[in-house]
Amino acid sequence: MAPQALLSHLHRADGSATYSEKGYTIIGSVNGPVEVQRRDELPEEAAIDVNVRPAAGIGSPNERHLETLIQATLRHVILVQNFPRTLIQVTLQVRSLPEEQSTGNGSAILKSSLMLLPHLLNTALLALLSASIPLSTTLTSTVVMILSSGKLLCSPSSADLVRAQSIQSVHVFAFSAQKSLLLAESQGEFDIDEWDEACELAEDICCKETGVAVDEMDVDGKPENLEGFLRDVVREKVEKEQMWKTAP
Repeated sequence: MAPQALLSHLHRADGSATYSEKGYTIIGSVNGPVEVQRRDELPEEAAIDVNVRPAAGIGSPNERHLETLIQATLRHVILVQNFPRTLIQVTLQVRSLPEEQSTGNGSAILKSSLMLLPHLLNTALLALLSASIPLSTTLTSTVVMILSSGKLLCSPSSADLVRAQSIQSVHVFAFSAQKSLLLAESQGEFDIDEWDEACELAEDICCKETGVAVDEMDVDGKPENLEGFLRDVVREKVEKEQMWKTAP
């Protein structure tokens, strides 16, 4: 199933987005720039506060680790120098997880926090766009698995993972619109050649406007076109905001 997004639906936030893909649904909100506490104030740029809330229960060290990764990645795309001594707040609420993960069944890979990371990053970017926060570029993120057979599994659903052969490693990548690698997190056993193949596939998924060139790779699953998806979402947002110009 292709990813879906809904923008600007939370009325008490400066910007908001709901992102759904492969059984994951994340609600994101952005407020800012707002006043920052003196202890968190940065004299030459805005501080970024990221809060990840799990689908059930209270946050754990996994959520704190995800917050650190997301904050560092967003700092590469937000023009923080434009808003010194202020705060940009990003809140990401996990609304639903795939059934295999929410029930605690499945492999350790299904339970890995890395499976959630690309969905959180994509939601955060959409919420920032909804809030009209100035950005130097956009970003898209995806996950690639390397199976024990050597095949690559791109953007897998939890059902794909259950049916798949044993998983050797999982890799999460985030790329800017200029194809710069912003984030690379990996778990498992792999060599540099396998990592290069996974990174190349992720770049095609994240940065190709039309189609994904995977003919020379041994890939399971149908790669999504995240760059095209992002462009469609932004186009719909702009058209909606410009409707007043054509209204009778």
